Amino acid sequence: MRHGAIPGSSGRVRPLTLFGAHPLHAPCDEVTDFGPALAQLVEDLFATMYAARGVGLAANQIGVPLRVFVHDCPDDEDRRHLGHVINPRLVEADGIEVRGPEGCLSLPGLEAGTVRHDHALVEGVDLHGEAVRVEGTGFFARCLQHETDHLEGRIYSDRLTGWRRAKLLRSVRRAPWGRGVSREAVVHDPGVEGPGA
Repeated sequence: MRHGAIPGSSGRVRPLTLFGAHPLHAPCDEVTDFGPALAQLVEDLFATMYAARGVGLAANQIGVPLRVFVHDCPDDEDRRHLGHVINPRLVEADGIEVRGPEGCLSLPGLEAGTVRHDHALVEGVDLHGEAVRVEGTGFFARCLQHETDHLEGRIYSDRLTGWRRAKLLRSVRRAPWGRGVSREAVVHDPGVEGPGA
């Protein structure tokens, strides 16, 4: 990246979509237009992610219901993974399952122990429609699974059950940004229940 523009340098920071807002809870549409608007969206995603001090950001987290995410995330060996994926598919999530702390820019200030696989492989395309494969382990594998979940209309809270889910949703309702979240918005959808309690 040293020979090109810094990701996000020509982007603008957009408001984050917070838990309870419709775009976060509905599957995103496939990208079909690979023109300048898509390139600007990717720039805006990077700018917004960096401003919020995140390691990944999906388009619906800024209110755009398209299958796009960006990442600048380390793995467990502290290797940096930087890029974007358009129309991603999670084609592998395997290896051991690890419960680790997980947060989300759409649930600011909150986190919960969430089970994820230790290895993930995502396939999609880049801004030019060229095929990309992004593979990760450890924390980066968690990031890849987290971002692809977003594009399916899922948030990490959907993977929680029992007391972990109840505790997180209580925290959402108590958070300054979550006071307007309706009770219906935090009702669990059993169709997206994840592993473990």
